[in-house]
Amino acid sequence: MINSEEVKRKLYHKGASLVGFANLESVVDTDMKYGISVAINIPAKVIISICDGPNIEYLNQYYFLNNKLNEIATFAAEYLHQRGYEAFAQTTDVVKECGNYRTLLPHKTVATMSGIGWIGKNALLTTEEFGSAIRLTSITTNAKLIYGKPVTKSKCGNCLKCKEACPGKAISGELWHVGIDRDEFFNPIKCRGKARQIANEKLHKEITLCGKCIEICPYTQKYIK
Repeated sequence: MINSEEVKRKLYHKGASLVGFANLESVVDTDMKYGISVAINIPAKVIISICDGPNIEYLNQYYFLNNKLNEIATFAAEYLHQRGYEAFAQTTDVVKECGNYRTLLPHKTVATMSGIGWIGKNALLTTEEFGSAIRLTSITTNAKLIYGKPVTKSKCGNCLKCKEACPGKAISGELWHVGIDRDEFFNPIKCRGKARQIANEKLHKEITLCGKCIEICPYTQKYIK
């Protein structure tokens, strides 16, 4: 069996902020039944700066962190290959949407199943350490990793901060739990439409970028303070 703690140490050394391992047998039908979830936190000063909307620093950080996550995921896959295992890095250049802003194996699914966080009312992964102020990637593998305890319920409670602050009115306020469909508590079309409008007004760019639900989350606020 591969040394799971050594894999974690390698990924933290490469720049990961959070790393978790998941047993994916219930959600995949391939031999690669284990997943690695990797998160990097968005710097607190960047989150603070978007209280009135997205800015160029936030946009630049978005691209920077995506590139960094791609590097880490590629490194992890190569590290496992060198030790005789199969591995697939779910980098931004290979993961494609399969309709209604979904992917076949969302990074968020790997993350919740690895135990590093839950899905907030804003449909983003939320963590104790950084709130929703993170970017994610994931790797699938047949290397038998010592996996964490899956998170199956939300910790958002009665909080409605993100719902009240959402400029697109995309958040219903209903709690996530395993088995609920995303569209039952979050409207991605409303979110995308309003986010693109805001980014066009603020940055004069055709991009989906807002961040209000990330910034306003009490878990994020705890992190940045």
